[in-house]
Amino acid sequence: MTRRPKTVQVREHAWLCTEAVAPTLDCAQISPSAFDYLCQLSERFSRSGARLAQVEGRQRLKLDNYVGVLQTPCGTVVEIVPKHHAEGGSLPEARALLRKLLLALLDVPAREVGPAALQLFDAPLSEWVMQQFLQALDVLLGRGLRMNYMRVEEELPFLRGQLNLNAQLRQPPGKGHYFHVRHDLYGPDRPENRLLKLALERVRQATQSPENWRLAQELSVRLHEVPPSRQVTQDFRAWGTDRLLAHYRAVKPWCELILQQHMPLAISGEHQGLSLLFPMEKLFERYVARWLRCALASGVEMRAPARSQSLCMHDGASIFQLEPDFFLTQGGRRWVLDTKWKLLNAADRSSKYGLSQSDFYQLYAYGQKYMGGAGCMALIYPQTEQFPKPLEPFHFDARLSLWVLPFMLEAEQDMEGLLGWQYLGLPLACEGTETSAVPMMATVLEG
Repeated sequence: MTRRPKTVQVREHAWLCTEAVAPTLDCAQISPSAFDYLCQLSERFSRSGARLAQVEGRQRLKLDNYVGVLQTPCGTVVEIVPKHHAEGGSLPEARALLRKLLLALLDVPAREVGPAALQLFDAPLSEWVMQQFLQALDVLLGRGLRMNYMRVEEELPFLRGQLNLNAQLRQPPGKGHYFHVRHDLYGPDRPENRLLKLALERVRQATQSPENWRLAQELSVRLHEVPPSRQVTQDFRAWGTDRLLAHYRAVKPWCELILQQHMPLAISGEHQGLSLLFPMEKLFERYVARWLRCALASGVEMRAPARSQSLCMHDGASIFQLEPDFFLTQGGRRWVLDTKWKLLNAADRSSKYGLSQSDFYQLYAYGQKYMGGAGCMALIYPQTEQFPKPLEPFHFDARLSLWVLPFMLEAEQDMEGLLGWQYLGLPLACEGTETSAVPMMATVLEG
């Protein structure tokens, strides 16, 4: 076990500085070496078109809307949780919300994890991810590893399998008593098992939890015959999907996350540690998408996102593609929904509630191209104490309207979510039924 690193807990848009400050979720002190590493990392993000932080001078930086865990080379762990309350909010409930959103991103059913794992595991995201991987791997090993035959060509002092005549005839003098043979070995050396072994080794080296470390040691002994993967991308492409590998499905998303192959959201470094960063707008979008899949009535087709329309034509080709988060159709009816991760204030009319004019321009273009300039659209924001119910509709003209709706992230039941959906005329399967028993009935086309 290694020395436990220093952990700093903050939330989105928090300040990190090198001078001494009273630690809160909105401001914390980090070491100069950790500050320099975050500045370098932010520069790397900027070159790729994203923004991790806004650096102000040599002592302060302000985080953007990425959440997760960052481990610096000096050992400092920066845990960034969602800012889902304008004022207040506790670290445990923010951690639980982040894990809930991550399950939607990985498309892991919450029932496979359980409410206790979401609410009672009070530790950084990386330790929770490693715990889920270890538990899924433990179940898999209990059911047995998938084996296969592997062709081996080697030189032996006895015959085994098939004699390789071409190689045997070229045998040099003095080695005539050796045989070049081909034979098949039945063992666990296959792409899926190699990836699991590599992920297990990384977890064993990175975890700071005694329980996770102990379970990782036990599982490592049970996988001692499996070599770790040396070609991660190629082995993931070769991951089988047949029914004989059905019991591998539960562990695959956690393995992808640890080996940083699940979407371009996780970051890697040259130092030891598991760093995971996710843009909150993407987590929120995927969570809303998951709710819609379950809530929409039968016969509703959803494209998430839609990519069939462009803003204009140029030189005979379309240009500036328009991509609303969700485009719903049922017969001749159409709806455009777009998610935004931002905290609104329904009482602040003078500041336009915190809404962005550019977002309205964007939705107006969606309405013209996808809906023919007629119908109801929606901008979906997280529900907060300052934004408890839908705003009054915004009318572009007599035919095209836009609703600003809150989404309940802390709903008691999974099917409680979008407030004010009835204003859009959305056909939901839960109309007139118990929301907890809604089946997945929507036809979903992932773009």
